[in-house]
Amino acid sequence: MSTPRLNLRVVLSDARRIIKANAGHFAALGLLFVLPLSFSAIVYPSLLQPTSVISIYNRLLSSSSTTVPEGETPPSDEESDVVFTLVYYLFVLAFSLFTTASITHSTWNGFFGRPLKITSSLKSTLASLLPLAATYVVYQAILGLILIGVGGLLTLLYGGILFLGAQIDYGNVYFVGLLVLMTLVLVGVMVYIQVEWFLASVVVVVESKWGFETLKRSSYLINGMKWIAFGILIYFALSIGVLSGLYSSSVPSFIRSGGISWDFGLLTVLFTFFVTALMLYSVAATTVLFIYCKALCGELALEMADDFAPLYVRLPFDGDEKAPKVVYVV
Repeated sequence: MSTPRLNLRVVLSDARRIIKANAGHFAALGLLFVLPLSFSAIVYPSLLQPTSVISIYNRLLSSSSTTVPEGETPPSDEESDVVFTLVYYLFVLAFSLFTTASITHSTWNGFFGRPLKITSSLKSTLASLLPLAATYVVYQAILGLILIGVGGLLTLLYGGILFLGAQIDYGNVYFVGLLVLMTLVLVGVMVYIQVEWFLASVVVVVESKWGFETLKRSSYLINGMKWIAFGILIYFALSIGVLSGLYSSSVPSFIRSGGISWDFGLLTVLFTFFVTALMLYSVAATTVLFIYCKALCGELALEMADDFAPLYVRLPFDGDEKAPKVVYVV
């Protein structure tokens, strides 16, 4: 039997195989948790457009004097947008935690051929919610501190230049080039941090850790696999982003042509289906990469058969979903 070297294609293929082997289970989790998340990711950007249904409704509501009590002023478009955005992000955060916990738990057990039950997935999901939320807060706090630090340094630099009386030509090609370079460096740092902590959510669910400990654990496990993690990150971000952008760009034409119709509904269903599959696939692929990283570190002794060397990993299914599959990871 051949032993292909581990790469992005192998990880994605193994994640697809696990999902296919437990199609009913993952479909149920997808309907419960991933579908609301993907639907919001598809619809929300289009709702922010001036020609969207929600924007038209807000303008009609704010201009109607009969719906506002006397002596009170109707909420402005800006206030409505802030409230709507806050509710949206809370909704996305909640279902992101549900999706991550449930799909990670199921992929981890499905990898080793264990029977998957909705009840056990739901129990694991509830047990992982608070640790995942705490880890998310720590993660965002560190990113926020980095951005604040970079912004503070730039502010001090800019203020120092003005204090010295130097003139800044904002249209100068060197100044613009410097801004572009600094932006690229900042984006690169953010992407590098996301790759370093790419496995943090899986560590929370599988190893029952949380907070900064999971970030350190992810950095340790991801060594040697960063390019694969980067590939997974870019592949799914671009795929979901492109689908969401295509849907949003089609909304104004439907609004101008008469509003919501059966073909617009069909388009929404199709885009939501594909984004749901991509989101589910993304979490499963991240979990598979976590398993391979643990194998590379020699930490799967209890899960692996005695006749496999520490640098080999076995999937429970081959192309026919029966025979074991071996992948070389170095």
